[in-house]
Amino acid sequence: MSKPKTRQPKTITLEMLQKMFVNIFEKTDWNMAGDMLWGYFFTHHEPEALAKAKDLLVAQGYCFVDIYQLDEADAQGNRPWWLHVEKEETHTPATLDARNDELYQFAHDQGLDCYDGMDIGPIESEEQ
Repeated sequence: MSKPKTRQPKTITLEMLQKMFVNIFEKTDWNMAGDMLWGYFFTHHEPEALAKAKDLLVAQGYCFVDIYQLDEADAQGNRPWWLHVEKEETHTPATLDARNDELYQFAHDQGLDCYDGMDIGPIESEEQ
């Protein structure tokens, strides 16, 4: 009988998100009170598990961007596969912290190696 996989430790804290938001307010002219384009990233050692996770996330309203493998190995010599999804949403540090908690749990429930975090950018208009 195999030992159940433990949930990865939470590495993105509310304090880190608060600092990120301050940095965005100070260095950009983005309207953080409105929807932004949030990218979310997961890793796994095989792409099939990420394809299954992608389908579940798309069913929850996320947009699929890509499943890819980096050319270079990580510090442990591995070349994990990455899943990138996006969602247009409005966040505060607290709501983003809650979203991250959901995605850490999702990664654990799906048996993925890691929820790696998020990025943010403005929503590009169609004419650009």
